[in-house]
Amino acid sequence: MIETRELCKRYGPLTAVDSISFTVEPGQVLGFLGPNGAGKSTTMKMVAGFLTPTSGQALVCGFDVETHPIEAKQAMGYLPEGAPSYGEMTVADFLGFIADVRGLTGQARKRQLDDAIGRLSLSGVLKQTIDTLSKGFRRRVGLAQAIVHDPKVLVLDEPTDGLDPNQKHEVRNLIQAMSKDKTIIVSTHILEEVHAVCHRAIIIAKGKVLADDTPAALEARSRYHQAVSLSAENPAAVRDLLGALPDIASVEIHAQDQRVTAFPKKGRQIFNAVTAALKDKNIAFRELALEQGRLDEVFRTITQAEQTKKEAA
Repeated sequence: MIETRELCKRYGPLTAVDSISFTVEPGQVLGFLGPNGAGKSTTMKMVAGFLTPTSGQALVCGFDVETHPIEAKQAMGYLPEGAPSYGEMTVADFLGFIADVRGLTGQARKRQLDDAIGRLSLSGVLKQTIDTLSKGFRRRVGLAQAIVHDPKVLVLDEPTDGLDPNQKHEVRNLIQAMSKDKTIIVSTHILEEVHAVCHRAIIIAKGKVLADDTPAALEARSRYHQAVSLSAENPAAVRDLLGALPDIASVEIHAQDQRVTAFPKKGRQIFNAVTAALKDKNIAFRELALEQGRLDEVFRTITQAEQTKKEAA
């Protein structure tokens, strides 16, 4: 449904996007992650046909966005970074204008407008001009215009930016619901978004793809994967006890909250051994948890390694 082939964008000597290739299958939500300036928005703009690639291809539903732009854009809903719109128009007039541009008429037009307005809870602001809305409501209007024609493909650049926690939850639920019959790319720097809505995640930095995997597989790269964390009255005693176990590589006491984390040797499972050792020595503990891995740590490790490589070069 979405495919990029060696997609590049250069501005003079600056390479913003460097030979990015990926595909997104029907029913999949792809999280596009990277630090600020990584090339996320530039890639989204090329996929949406808003920017012309320096080289390479972007295809939507089989249509090249350069050679068949109308067909590609008919199949796509696009929320740009910042959700730009016409501030002097009311919400109702703006969404009506978008419906007209998308070729919606008659009952289909009314049905699709009502659906988009209802999904984004915009009925209370329909008569307000967009420039009087809060940032969160402007973002919701941007999402409504992206889905008003019920597209097969959605390209969403920072869809929850500016929303409060309740609004973020609503939008994430909306993305999950729509993913059943749509293909969706979500560009974000919010790691919790990946857990909430994405089946797959790509991490980019300096315009290059550095990782492409499921969130669970990326978490498995973390040193915290299969680690065991707990709180106890005497953290130092717990550290010494667990550090002597054969399958444990290291034990750390976190300075901030005195929580103890035991890290396993590669490929080892230590949860049962940790609980048995604590029980054997009659050490009271609380909040014992088996760690699945930490995506933020993996993200930092991957992107900082790329930055270090660039600086060395």
